[in-house]
Amino acid sequence: MKIFKLTAKSKKGDHWAHFEVDHVIGPKEIAHFKNIDEAKGAPLIQQLFYLPFVKSVSLSETTITVERFDILEWGEVIEEVKEQLQSYLNEGGLVLEVQRNEKIPVSVYAESTPNPSVMKFVANKPLVTHSVEFKNIDEAKNAPLAKELFHLPFVKEVFLDANYVSITKFEISEWEDVVMEVREFIRAFIEDGNVILSEAPISIEINKENQTLVDLNSTEQQIVSILDEYIKPAVASDGGNIMFDSYDEAEKEVKVILQGACSGCPSSTFTLKNGIETMLKEMMPGKIENVVAVNG
Repeated sequence: MKIFKLTAKSKKGDHWAHFEVDHVIGPKEIAHFKNIDEAKGAPLIQQLFYLPFVKSVSLSETTITVERFDILEWGEVIEEVKEQLQSYLNEGGLVLEVQRNEKIPVSVYAESTPNPSVMKFVANKPLVTHSVEFKNIDEAKNAPLAKELFHLPFVKEVFLDANYVSITKFEISEWEDVVMEVREFIRAFIEDGNVILSEAPISIEINKENQTLVDLNSTEQQIVSILDEYIKPAVASDGGNIMFDSYDEAEKEVKVILQGACSGCPSSTFTLKNGIETMLKEMMPGKIENVVAVNG
């Protein structure tokens, strides 16, 4: 996995700031964008136009050049913008989207899961940078692939992670009757260069310290670390995901959220009690007595 590092420079009074990247991220020929509409298909550039002082942006192989309006000086914001751009790249944010007419050789295979209602469809290329679950078509408004899958009458839920799609079906159909249809649909969708997930704009805040979304104590951090290192890889192989929800110190109880094939799986209770709960008890003696799923 590439780790991106940026350097920023701008002369005093200059309207331009140059952000140099230590890896190739852009085209060989310089692309210039005067507004957010011109940046369609360039997610990183679109993020910059959400900043009120950005007038135009140029992108080359290793350089992002940003022109400002006169409402402030670069010295006030250049380091904050650099850090946010660096974070965006290191979190897997897209610089340029694949054009729809650009064919990508893609293969997809279907894989059964411990949950008979869920089938896992694995592609030979990355699909998303983080796991995301959709319970219905309304939740999938920013996920074109999931939205299209919900138009299939037997699709109940969709879960995306890394290079696979886990689909939960209604009981009206058997997987043996529809699995080939779904596999080919997903393969064609990816091969046509369609966008899998269109994420909300990143928030670039100026002169404000970064704050974590959840302030975890040491015990909670240890629980999350164990889940990430020992549990998530196993459930991911079965087409699912597990996320930490909360920890009750008085009750010594951990609550987790199950997604994908794990949600509603007949064997999920066994897995929680004889797998996850047992491991947490052994690795955190005296701190854990019970593990429950808040969504089944």
